[in-house]
Amino acid sequence: MKKILIPTDFSENAWNAIRYAMRLFANEECKFYLLNTYTPSIPSSRFMAPIVNGSRIEDAMRCSSENGLKNTVQLIKDDFKNDKHEFETISSFNLLVDEVKDVVDTFGIDLIITGTKGASGLDEVFMGSNTVRIIKSTKRCPVLAIPQNFDYNQPSEIAFATDFNRFYSQSELKPLIELAKSFNATIRIVHVQYQIKALNEMQQFNLDMLRKYFGEVEHYIHTVSELNSISQTLEIFSKELDIHLLAMLNYQHSYMEQMTREPIVKRTAFHTQIPLLVIPELGMTLSSTKQIKEEEVY
Repeated sequence: MKKILIPTDFSENAWNAIRYAMRLFANEECKFYLLNTYTPSIPSSRFMAPIVNGSRIEDAMRCSSENGLKNTVQLIKDDFKNDKHEFETISSFNLLVDEVKDVVDTFGIDLIITGTKGASGLDEVFMGSNTVRIIKSTKRCPVLAIPQNFDYNQPSEIAFATDFNRFYSQSELKPLIELAKSFNATIRIVHVQYQIKALNEMQQFNLDMLRKYFGEVEHYIHTVSELNSISQTLEIFSKELDIHLLAMLNYQHSYMEQMTREPIVKRTAFHTQIPLLVIPELGMTLSSTKQIKEEEVY
């Protein structure tokens, strides 16, 4: 049974992510962990102290959190009657990112699904939102970010952005491959280059391994010229090919990292409204990569 964590603040944005999750995994047995965290603010003025009692604030917020989670589960059951789905609620007096890490470790979470705020959708991820903090701190499972107001579309076209400079293990790509197989989706491997040129030996090896991993999935290679920025290039690519989901691996010097570092003036054009699947690296070492290469030669 797949274990999926969905943080929620009971906003419409969070509910939209929940709706997406229910439809994406409608045919799979899943246990959903709905998480709400609360951190009562400390009164900044001594004149507020007699009026606001710290313990009462915490009790009230805990009650509000628990009731909100209970109501959310009921809404899900009313709107999505599915015997394949189970639910567990977690109300925690903690910082969101810290609690997410604890829940992932404690329950062996397979996937985190969260909403992104703002009319620009994923652009908010690059501007210090909770989503980007979750992405940067989560090392054990992928994060699927759902843009605000995104209407569910079965992911039959998935883009996987890579520069082929890093070796990907099959374990790292497993979430992407499983998703593609579930929906009989096509994977578009997109390589953004400042200037189009032939792959070097290492890049070609990594591409060959990707083809091997994606063997049972229909896939194509697309090499595109960078237009102003990586983010804008991927947005245009996604629109032109009607991509339903964009996937990336998050590691040092990856596209994901480069996009978060792009100047705001270049990032403002990135208003894509498709979900983003961010897969954490599993710490593939140089020695293990070498061993795999030797096995391939043998």
